[in-house]
Amino acid sequence: MAELVVDLASKLTERLGSLAYNEICLAWGVKTDLQKLKRTLSTIKSALFDAEEKQVSDKGVQSWLQQLKDVFRDAEDVLDEFECEALRREVVKTYYSTARKVRRFFSRSNPIAFRLRVGHEITEIRERLDELIANKAIFDHLTNHHDHDRNVRSVNVRRENMTHSFIPASEVIGRESDKEVIVDLLMPKTVDQQSGNSQSVVSVIPIVGIGGLGKTTLAKLVYNDEKVVGHFDLRMWVYVSPDFDSHRLMQKILSSALGTEISVTMSVDQLQAKLRESLKDKKYLLVLDDVWNEDRSQWSELRNLLIDGIKLGSKILVTTRNHSVASIMGTVQPYNLGGLTDEHCLSLFRKCAFKEGDEKQHPDLFEIGKEIVKKCGRAPLAVRTLGSQLYSETDERRWKLVRDSKIWELERGGSGHILPVLRLSYTQLPSYLKTCLAYCAYLPKKGDNCNSLELIHHWMAHGILQSHDNENLEMEDIGEQYFKELWARSFFENVEISEDTFDSFYTFSMHDLIYDLVHSIGQDEWSVVDSSTKDIVENVRHLSFLEFDNKLMVSMMLQKLKKVRSIAAVEEAPIDELFLGTCFSKFKYLRVLRLGDLSLKELPSSIGTLKHLRYLYLEDDELTKIPNAICKLQSLQTLFFLECENIEELPRDMSKLISLRSLLMTTKEACFQDNGVGCLKSLRFLAIVNCGNLTSLPREMSYLAALRTLMIGGCEQLDLVSQHYQAIPLRLEKLVIYALPRITELPEWFRGAANTLQHLYIENCSNLGSLPGWLTDLTSLKKLVLTGCPKLVSLPEGMDRLTALRDLKIEDCPKLQRRCKRDTGEDWPKIARIPNLSISDCEESDSEGPVFEVSDSEE
Repeated sequence: MAELVVDLASKLTERLGSLAYNEICLAWGVKTDLQKLKRTLSTIKSALFDAEEKQVSDKGVQSWLQQLKDVFRDAEDVLDEFECEALRREVVKTYYSTARKVRRFFSRSNPIAFRLRVGHEITEIRERLDELIANKAIFDHLTNHHDHDRNVRSVNVRRENMTHSFIPASEVIGRESDKEVIVDLLMPKTVDQQSGNSQSVVSVIPIVGIGGLGKTTLAKLVYNDEKVVGHFDLRMWVYVSPDFDSHRLMQKILSSALGTEISVTMSVDQLQAKLRESLKDKKYLLVLDDVWNEDRSQWSELRNLLIDGIKLGSKILVTTRNHSVASIMGTVQPYNLGGLTDEHCLSLFRKCAFKEGDEKQHPDLFEIGKEIVKKCGRAPLAVRTLGSQLYSETDERRWKLVRDSKIWELERGGSGHILPVLRLSYTQLPSYLKTCLAYCAYLPKKGDNCNSLELIHHWMAHGILQSHDNENLEMEDIGEQYFKELWARSFFENVEISEDTFDSFYTFSMHDLIYDLVHSIGQDEWSVVDSSTKDIVENVRHLSFLEFDNKLMVSMMLQKLKKVRSIAAVEEAPIDELFLGTCFSKFKYLRVLRLGDLSLKELPSSIGTLKHLRYLYLEDDELTKIPNAICKLQSLQTLFFLECENIEELPRDMSKLISLRSLLMTTKEACFQDNGVGCLKSLRFLAIVNCGNLTSLPREMSYLAALRTLMIGGCEQLDLVSQHYQAIPLRLEKLVIYALPRITELPEWFRGAANTLQHLYIENCSNLGSLPGWLTDLTSLKKLVLTGCPKLVSLPEGMDRLTALRDLKIEDCPKLQRRCKRDTGEDWPKIARIPNLSISDCEESDSEGPVFEVSDSEE
C-alpha cells in the first residue's frame, strides 16, 4: 500500500505545481490554501519511502497509511472540482446568453460560492493531513534513521533474493519437457543452429514468465543436466537482480568462472582483462538469472566482454519477467514458460503439505487441498507456499481458512513467498504504470475476454494517463503504450490483436496471481456486490454489481457510501430507477458508469448532477429516451449507446459535451439536430450504427476536425454522397462503412483524409458500383478490405501508387474477385506486389469457394 500512497502523493504534488494550477490559484483566489496543501504533502511524502517494509509487521503503520490514502483520494476529488468548474465556465461563456449568466451568478454555481465551498474542502484536507503528521508515534517511526534504514534494506533485499545454481532434480515436478526444449536449444544438432543470428558469436536464450512460475528452477535443472555439464568447457551462474551494474556483474561472472571470491579493489580494466582471459578459447554456458535491465547500451557493454575470443557454441541463458528484456538480449525467440498442469500442481502440493503417504490417512484434507491448488493459478511457488504452510497440520478448520482466504491474507512475508516475489515486479514499475496496474483490479477474475480499449478509456476517465514525454500524443495512444508496457512485463497474458466492426484492440487476461497482486495493492478500494454481500466498507471507491436478490438491502448499503468513483453492473444485475437514483444522489465523484441490461425506458434526469463523470456505457434495448440533462456532463469523454436501438431522439444540447472524445450512438431520428453531434469538436472516435431512419449526416462539419476513426453502418436510408460537405483536410486514420445499401459511390469529401487514412473497410454495400480514382491518392493506406459488394467490378488504375498498402482482402465481390484472380485476372498486375493478399476465389454466384492468400514469405 505504501508504494501506492507514495505515487498518490507524487501525483498530487505534481498537479499542485503545474502551470494549470497556478492559473487556478489566481482565478479562484485559493493560492494560499493550495500552497499550504502542497507543503504538507511534501512533508508527508519524505516519510513514506520506508513505510512499505515497516507496514508488514506494524498494524499501526498499516492503519496510518490507509487513512493517508483516503485523504489523498479525497484531495484528488477536490482538485478535480477545479477542472470541472473550468469546463462548466467554458460552456457558459460559449452557449449562454447574458441573462442566463446573470441568473447563474445568483445561483449555487456562482464563482464566489464555488470559491468558498472548495476553499473549505481544501482546508479540511489539510487539517486531516496535519492530524496524521501529529501522530508522533507513527510519523517519527517512519522518519527516524531514514537513510540508514534504506541502505540496510537495499543490502538485505539483495542478499535475500540471491539465487544459486544447485537443485536436486527429485525436488522438481512437471518441468521435464521444458528442460528438454531448453537443452536442445543449448546443444543444437547442426552447425546452422549454433546461433539464432549468423552475426552472433554467442547465442542468448531468454526464458520469460511471471514471478513464481519457476524460471530459476528450470534454469537450475538445465544447468545441472548431465548432457549440458559434459557439453560446455565452463559453466557460470550469476544472479543479476534489478540492479544491472556492469562492474558488479563482471565481478560475479569472474568469481563464478574461477570458483573464488574476487577482490572488490580490482579496477574495471583489471576485471575486463581477467574476464577475457578466463573465457578465451572456451565454450561456455552463462546463466544470468532474474534480469530486469531494459537499457540496451548497458547490455551491449557487458556482451562485448563475453564474446571476445570465445569458442563458437557458447550460450547465455537468461531468466526474466519482461519481454522487453528478452527482446534486447535474445538472439533466438524467447521461451515463454507456462504454468504446471493441474496434475503436477496437485503432486507438488501433496509433497509440500503431507508427509509421504499421509494424504491417504486424511482424505478430507486432501479434497480441500485440491480446491486450494485451484487458487494457485498453476504457479509452483504459490503451490509450494500454501502447501508448506499446511505441512503436518491436521486441523480441518485451518485448511478451510486457507481455501477460503485471499492469498494476500495468508502471506507471512519473506522473499520465498509468492506475493513478495510478485510485488517486486510491481515495485520495479515506473510510477505511471503502478497506478495503471492498480486500477486493473476492476477486471474480471478468470476473464479471458478483457478489452484493451475499454481499459484505456477507464484509465482516461480516472485521470491516470500522463503525456509528459510527448505532448503531441493523443491520450488513447498513451494508453495503448502503457498497455503494451504492462504486457511486456508479463502482467497480461493470452494477448491477441482483435478487429471487430468498431475498432482494433487487444483481448487479454490476467493470471490469477497477478489479479491477487493488484487486489492486494488496493484491497478496500474495490468491492464486488452480489447476493452474498452483507456489508460494504465505507471508503470503497469502485463497485461491481453481479446478480443480487435483495434490492432494498443493496440500496441501504449504498446509502452510507459517498466516495464511489466507478460502478459496473453486468446484465444480470437488477438495476432499476431506485438504484440509479441512489447512485446519482450519493456519488457526486462518480467517473465511470457502466450499465448492462437496465430494463428502463428512460434514464433519471438526476444523471446531470454527475459533473465528474467521464465514461458512460449503456446497453439496453428498452431504453427510448436519454434526458437532455446528460448534456451537463462537461467532463464526459466516452459515451457508448450499445444496442440501444429504440432511442427515439438524441439529447438536443449535445454540443455542450465539450470533452467528448468517443461516441457510439444510434437513433430513430431521420436527421441530426442542429447544435448536436455535428458540433462536437473533441471527437476522436465516432460510430453511427443501426439508425434505420437516418437519411443524412450532421449538417455541421466541426465533428470531423479531430476525428481519427469514423464508422457508419446499418443505416438503410443513409446516402453519404448527398451530403454537401466541403473538401477539407481530415485526420481520419480508420474509416469503416458497412451495410449502407443506398451508397453507389464513395463521397468526394473522404479524400480529405488522403494523407492520414491507414485502414479502409467497405463491407456489405450491395449497390456500390465502383471505387473512385482518388482512392490511389491515399498514400498512407496500409489495409484495404472489400467484402459483400457484388456490384464492384474493378480496382482503379494507379494502385501501384499505394506504396504503404500491406494488406488487401476481397471477399463476396464475385466480379472483382474474378478480375483479381492470381496471375490471370485483368487486375492482378495492380495488386501482385501487395505483401498480404486474401482473395476468395469464387464464381459470380454467391457460393463460397477456396481462398488464396499471399504473404511476405511466399513472395
